Amino acid sequence: MYQPLRKVLVSFIFLTGSHVVFAQTPKTVFLDDLTWTELRGEVQAGKTTILVPIGGTEQSGPYVALGKHNARVKVLSQRIAEELGNALVAPVIAYVPEGGYAPPSSHMRFPGTTTVPDDVFEKTLESVANSFRVHGFRNIVFLGDHGGYQQDIRRAVAQLNNAWTGSGARAFDPSEYYAASSDGYAQILRQRGYRDNEIGTHAGLADTSLLLAVAPQMVRQGQLKNAPKPGPADGVYGGDPRRATAGLGEPGIEAIVSQTVHAIRKDTTNQ
Repeated sequence: MYQPLRKVLVSFIFLTGSHVVFAQTPKTVFLDDLTWTELRGEVQAGKTTILVPIGGTEQSGPYVALGKHNARVKVLSQRIAEELGNALVAPVIAYVPEGGYAPPSSHMRFPGTTTVPDDVFEKTLESVANSFRVHGFRNIVFLGDHGGYQQDIRRAVAQLNNAWTGSGARAFDPSEYYAASSDGYAQILRQRGYRDNEIGTHAGLADTSLLLAVAPQMVRQGQLKNAPKPGPADGVYGGDPRRATAGLGEPGIEAIVSQTVHAIRKDTTNQ
């Protein structure tokens, strides 16, 4: 009479063990969420493109959290990687050039902004890229969310590709990512009737709407709606964020993702 019970127990153990095996690698594009053995398996299975999101820790006016660029580039990188299908996302690089600190200049004039020298930043990018190349990635793609270091990224990419000649690995800096989030998105807003003195260049309508579309908790919306128009003394340059909405940001997010995916596919296919 114990034989049926024994079969049930054996079946349960087998099914439980199988479930553990099948559940070992989580469905994620974030390298942070994987063990080293899981990552090795992903690379061996063909995920040889790594997106390196670059944010920044800087002020964006009184109503937007200091981690704006970090939150935005992480979500955008995730969506881009999921669309590509063969890519993973590295941890966000949050410490970037933001001005001087002796004396404080640029965004460093506002508490919370953190800066590093340009040469340190470029060496960090090069070291990160070389690390991923060693581990089997063939396409290392930098996605920079902030305008102030775009030239630094280009110099690092040129240095890496020069050093990697003949290795089968390449570094990329798709200009479409930043172009779509800045001038491209501004054009979308102009077509909807918004003027440049509202769109802004930093922490204005455009900047704030893009963040609301991906991380609304980082915008102090209640305070913003009832505030007087902020200006340069508040850290808001050339715009007015008070009419920003998540719905207004969504077309910009979609444009950034689609244009960047297209550029990466083109670049990695033609290498």
